Amino acid sequence: MTDHTLDVEIFDECFNSMIPEGATLKKHCSGMEWAEGPVYFAEGDYVLWSDIPNDRIMRWSDADGCSVFRHPAGYTNGHYRDRQGRLVSCEHGGRQISRTEHDGTVVTLADNYQGKKFNSPNDLVVKSDDSIWFTDPPYGILTDKEGHQAASELDANYVFRLDPASNELEIVADDFDRPNGICFSPDESVMYIADTGEPGHIRAFDVIDGRRLNNSRVFAVVRPGLADGFRVDLDGNLFTSAHDGIQVYSPEAELLGKILVPERATANCVFGGPGKNRLYITASTSLYSVELNATGAQTP
Repeated sequence: MTDHTLDVEIFDECFNSMIPEGATLKKHCSGMEWAEGPVYFAEGDYVLWSDIPNDRIMRWSDADGCSVFRHPAGYTNGHYRDRQGRLVSCEHGGRQISRTEHDGTVVTLADNYQGKKFNSPNDLVVKSDDSIWFTDPPYGILTDKEGHQAASELDANYVFRLDPASNELEIVADDFDRPNGICFSPDESVMYIADTGEPGHIRAFDVIDGRRLNNSRVFAVVRPGLADGFRVDLDGNLFTSAHDGIQVYSPEAELLGKILVPERATANCVFGGPGKNRLYITASTSLYSVELNATGAQTP
């Protein structure tokens, strides 16, 4: 583990209160080709994440260091945990949403819409009603590098909602170029979805009746690079990846500040640690973390 001096850019004075005095950016391990999709397990104080081109899920903890959790892994990308604490994953390889049971068994939850295979599920979030919301751009079928090259059967890139209890699957957004990162506000009244295609922005939606999206608006245009994955803290601030690191936006879409990361690009982040104030960051080849005066909103 290597400690780096924490480099930040401040755009609003309130960002100062999020950065503890003497905070450092810790580099836990390297050697990935493209690190993505971190998810935290409080039970063992460890984090899992995807190394997509190498088709493996990695694991890191203070106690055990860095190791391979699963290989092959179906070219997983984004991960989340359901309300029962099980790992739910987007798989490029199987073009599916899978769940890892408590005994380690991996089951398929959904792999098609009306008989047509998904493109390559990218990122997901589990809502408090157990529904799974996920994005389905084509990145895993464009080449064999992050999945298996294939033609799209859907001929579009949708955002879906899956009810794993009833197996009901529905399209909740159909006007994205390449939908990518996805998360809810802390009270689940707003959904944020990144478009890493031509628009290159994050959109916000009102969540109606817990299952429909309405009132689409551009929330933020992240530069340099694009927003890939993001999470929110309990105050509703959005921590999003960008080429220069993690950019932090208020619920009113004001850029508060940046946590700069010394890699060519940053892919995603997740809050963890016993106090849910340790931000784990997947960035190109490495896993980093920084302890903040901010508490993650994700459950469990």
